[in-house]
Amino acid sequence: MGKLDGKVALITGAARGQGRAEAVRLAEEGADIVAVDICAQIATVPFALATEEDLEETVRRVEATGRRIVAATADTRRIDQLHAALERGVTALGRLDIAVANAGISSWAPAVEITEEQWDDVLETNLKGVWNTCKVAVPEIRRHGEGGALVLTSSVAGLHGYANLAAYTSAKHGLVGLMRVLGMELGPEKIRVNTIHPGTVNTPMLLNDAVYELFCPDMEKPTEADIREVAAGLNPMPTPWVEASDVANAVAFLVSDDARFITGATLPIDAGENLIN
Repeated sequence: MGKLDGKVALITGAARGQGRAEAVRLAEEGADIVAVDICAQIATVPFALATEEDLEETVRRVEATGRRIVAATADTRRIDQLHAALERGVTALGRLDIAVANAGISSWAPAVEITEEQWDDVLETNLKGVWNTCKVAVPEIRRHGEGGALVLTSSVAGLHGYANLAAYTSAKHGLVGLMRVLGMELGPEKIRVNTIHPGTVNTPMLLNDAVYELFCPDMEKPTEADIREVAAGLNPMPTPWVEASDVANAVAFLVSDDARFITGATLPIDAGENLIN
């Protein structure tokens, strides 16, 4: 018996990284999955985004747990695409109980030097895309009248300011405000809403050449090994980063009945980074 037996969960950004880990972890607890990802490149993002092959791998891993999965490509900035993907999933799987708004991107520059296109892409993906996810998910969760759970993926940058990340930090702070309003509005219907705040996480969003150069600007062609010490210096606990599975475990807790009266929480998953920044 899993803690999520009989539940169906929508997860955005599910093709790899935290989203894939969340899809597999919730499936291990008995949930069926609606997995959504853009599976295309956004021009202002300085590292490769997930592919359709990545999403197919998520499907394979969820099916290996014995659970069902419906996967679809959709841009969370486009509510029509997101609605169509969810409708397909609910038609196949019967209901919706959980939404994990995980899809996000990053790009960086000093606040007054970031381009308008960079700003718009980050805010539309990381804030509007999350609102879109909630907007399509909540009516489906309401339909069965048994409550449910939303988890919005913020960041340590949703709790503190970080140089060169004005758009990202603004969006992630905005998610806390969105979560608090949704939590108040949906609480009477037993729909819980929380944010998670990962720090550095061992995913392709962190481990890529563009981020290596951001962390080590004075070094020629820095590598993963070069940023380990820098990243470790962000955390009181002795690690440069947490794993996607650590984030997924926290999400599995928040959407389960173990957290049935937890709503409005801002949960760091960051080896203590929020304590010193």
